[in-house]
Amino acid sequence: MSETAAPEREGFLQRRLALPDMRGNRKMVNAAVIDSIGSGLILAFILVYFAKTTDLSLPAIGGALTLARFLAVPTAMVVGPLIDRWGARVVALLGNVISAVGYAGFLLADDLWQIVVVAFLTQVGGAAYWTSSSGLVVLASTPERRPRWFALLHMLRNSGLGLGGALGALLVGFDGTTGLKLLVVANAASYLVAALLLALWRPPLAAVQAAARQKEEQERKMQRQEGVEDAAKPKAKGGYGTVLRDKRYMLLVGININFVFAALVLSLLIAVFVTEGLGQAAWIGGVLLVLNSVQVAATQTLVNRRLERYRPIRVIAAGSLINALAFGIFAALGLAPAWAAVVGLFVAMVLYNFAETAATPFSEDLSVSLAPEHLRGRYLAVYQLSWTFGQTVAPLLLTLLLDLGAAWPWVFLMALGLLAVPALLLLERMVEAAKPKQNEGDAGQGSTGADALQAAPAV
Repeated sequence: MSETAAPEREGFLQRRLALPDMRGNRKMVNAAVIDSIGSGLILAFILVYFAKTTDLSLPAIGGALTLARFLAVPTAMVVGPLIDRWGARVVALLGNVISAVGYAGFLLADDLWQIVVVAFLTQVGGAAYWTSSSGLVVLASTPERRPRWFALLHMLRNSGLGLGGALGALLVGFDGTTGLKLLVVANAASYLVAALLLALWRPPLAAVQAAARQKEEQERKMQRQEGVEDAAKPKAKGGYGTVLRDKRYMLLVGININFVFAALVLSLLIAVFVTEGLGQAAWIGGVLLVLNSVQVAATQTLVNRRLERYRPIRVIAAGSLINALAFGIFAALGLAPAWAAVVGLFVAMVLYNFAETAATPFSEDLSVSLAPEHLRGRYLAVYQLSWTFGQTVAPLLLTLLLDLGAAWPWVFLMALGLLAVPALLLLERMVEAAKPKQNEGDAGQGSTGADALQAAPAV
C-alpha cells in the first residue's frame, strides 16, 4: 500500500513539524479534540457535582462511582469482537453516544442506584471509545506514518484535556449548581458532536484497505481451488484464546503496565507528593501539571520527528529508562534542601515529560502493528486491560507506598521502568525471530507488525 502523503507533497510546516497528512481525516481529528475537551470539562468535578446536587454523603458517592467502574471492567472484552465485526469507527461512534447518554443522565441522578447507572454508562462509553481509538489511526494512515498520527493525537488529547479542565473550572465558579449543570450539558453535547463527526468521516484509506483484503481473499480462494494452500498456515479464525497464546503480544501488554503506572503519576501522585511528601506549597504541584501539558503540546510532534529514524522498540526502552531516571530524582528529593527540592521537581518533570513524548506514539503503534488485522479488536481489548488493571490497582498501591515514606512510590516506579527495558529487548528479539515466518505470508492474518518495525533502520 502506498502512502497517501508522499514526502514531496508535504507542505513546509507539515514537514518541519512532522505532522501527518490530514486530507480526508480532519473530521476524525476534530472528533478527537472535541472528545478530549469534553473529558477535561468534567474529569475533576464528578465527585463535586454529585456532592452539590444531591443530599448523599461523599463516601456514598465515592462508593457508587467505584462500583460503576468495577461493573464496567469487562467492557473492553465485550467491545473487542464488536470492533472486529463492525470496525473501529462504528464502535468509537457508539462509545461517544453512550457517554453522552450517561453524562446527560447526571442531570436526573438523585439516588445512589441512579448514580451507579449513569456513571456505569460513562465508563462503558469511555472504554468503548478508548479500546477502538487506536483502530481509528489504522483507518487514517499507512503503517509507516502511524507514529506521526499517534503523536499528533496524543498532543491534541493532552491540549484538549487541559483546555477542557480550564473551561470546567470557569463554569464551576458560575452561580453555584447552575455552573455544574452547564458543565454536564456541555460535556454531553461534546460527545454527541464527536459522534456526529465520526459518523460523517469517510476514511480515505478504507477503500484501499478493503480492496487489499478482497484481493487476499481471492488469492486464498484460488489456492484452495488449486489445492496448493498450506494447511499449516493459520486460518482467519480465532478469539481471545488466540490473543492469550500470542507470547509477543502478552509480553507487550505486561510491559505497558509500566507506562500505565507512569501515566497515572500526574493524577494520583504529584500533588500529594509535593505537599505532603516534601512540605512544599500546593501551587508548585499545579505548575508542574501545567508544565506537563505545555511541554507535551509544544514538543510532541517535534520529538517524534527526531526519533522516527530509530527502532521503535529501542525508543520505547529509552523512554522507560528516562522515566526511571526521573523517578529516581523524585525519590531523592526528600533528602535535598528545600530550594534544591523545588529545582529537582522541575528537572524530574521535564525528564518525565520527555519520556512521555518519546515513548507514547511508538507504544501505541506497536500495540496496533503486532495485532493481526482480523483479530485487531480483540487484541486491542486485551491491551486496554493493562490500562484497566493499572487504573484499578494504582490508587491503592501508590497511596500505601506513600504512607510508608515519600520516596517509596518513586522507588517502585523506577524499578518498573528498569525492569521494562530487558523485557522490551526480549520483545524485540521475538519480533525479529518472527519476521521470516511473516514474510512467507500468513493467510487471513493481515499485518502483524513486521512491516512497520522493519521500516526503521537498526540504530
